[in-house]
Amino acid sequence: MANNVMVTANKVYHRHKIGKITTVTLTLLLLFLIIVYVLLSIVYSTGNFTVSLDSEETLKSGISIYESLNDPKGKNKLYAKSLTFMDNISGKWIPENIDSESDGAHNGDNYIAYTFYVENQGDETLNYWYKVVVDDVIKNVDKAARIMIIQNGNKVVYAKTNELSGEAEEGTIPFTTYDDGTIIIQERQNFAPGDLDKYTVVIWIEGDDPDCVDALIGGEIKMHMDITEEHIE
Repeated sequence: MANNVMVTANKVYHRHKIGKITTVTLTLLLLFLIIVYVLLSIVYSTGNFTVSLDSEETLKSGISIYESLNDPKGKNKLYAKSLTFMDNISGKWIPENIDSESDGAHNGDNYIAYTFYVENQGDETLNYWYKVVVDDVIKNVDKAARIMIIQNGNKVVYAKTNELSGEAEEGTIPFTTYDDGTIIIQERQNFAPGDLDKYTVVIWIEGDDPDCVDALIGGEIKMHMDITEEHIE
C-alpha cells in the first residue's frame, strides 16, 4: 500500500513538473511573439518608404527637403503613404506622366509613387549623396521589387540581380550590397545655392521578373532614403 502511494505521489510530482515546464515554455514563446510583433509594428508604423536628412549638420548646411513647391519649408523627414496590399504588375503599366502628375504621395494600383524636392537654401556650393536603405524584408519580396528614381526628369530603374543567372534584370541597374542594407547610392555634385532637384520614387513588384513566384505572396518590404551633404573644399 505504501509503495502504491509513493508511485502515485511520484507520478503527480512529475506531472506537476512537466506542467510547470510547459507553462514556462508557452509563456516564453508568447513573450517572444509579442516582442517580434512590437518590433515589426515599430518598423512598419511609418509606412513603407520615407525620406530623411541624415543629420542636423546636413540641415544646417542649407539642404532642404519638402514635398510641395507650394510649401517649401524644409523638413527633417518626409513620409510616403503606404499600401495595405500590393499585387505584382508590369512596369509598363506605370503612367508615363508619373513624374509630373502630382507632388507628394500619388500612389496608384499596386505601386507606391512619391515626389519630393531637394533645394540648396544655403550660401555654399556643395555635393550631396542620396542612398536607399532596406530596413526590413519579409519572404524575400525584394527579389522581384523595382525602384524607379526619376531625378530632374532622368529615369533609372533599380532591381536585384536575377537569382539564377546573377545578371541584371532587363532595363535595370543592379542593387548594390552593403552591410547596412544600402541598395542604391548616388552622388549629386556641384549643388549651388538656389539649385532645386526634383525626385519621383516609384516602387512596385515586377510581375515579369523570373523571381516573382508564389513564394513571395504575403511578403513585405520597408525602405528609406537618406540625404547627406558633402562640402566642396
